[in-house]
Amino acid sequence: MTPRRASRTQDCGAGDARGRLRDARAQLDLAELATAGSAPEERKAAASCAVLAGIAAADAACCRSLGRRSRAQDHHEAVALVRQVAPGGPGAARQLERLLAVKDQAQYGFGDLGGQMLLTAVRQARALVGFAEQVLGR
Repeated sequence: MTPRRASRTQDCGAGDARGRLRDARAQLDLAELATAGSAPEERKAAASCAVLAGIAAADAACCRSLGRRSRAQDHHEAVALVRQVAPGGPGAARQLERLLAVKDQAQYGFGDLGGQMLLTAVRQARALVGFAEQVLGR
């Protein structure tokens, strides 16, 4: 049996949460510049920005609500952490999980990333940024 690695988190507070939310909004703004009809490399870059927006938004919500964020190499550990944010964490965790599913193809893949996949990624990132805004507004 392989020993399980301990998850890695970093303490953070309200100021850190505001900074990560600004990062999330900036990445989302860049992601929204591309459209389904954009060139393949632009769609991949935009989807990558959407993924980064979602990760930053999850960090912001976790910093504000839990006082810590994931710093693990595996971004899926952030899914478990954001699930703990109340209220709304489980839904946000599902959004983040779906968004992370396109990360590899967007950032490292050779093939085209379809326009529908880009639109879905941007929609999920937008939802996560909205979730983080709600958490920070509490």
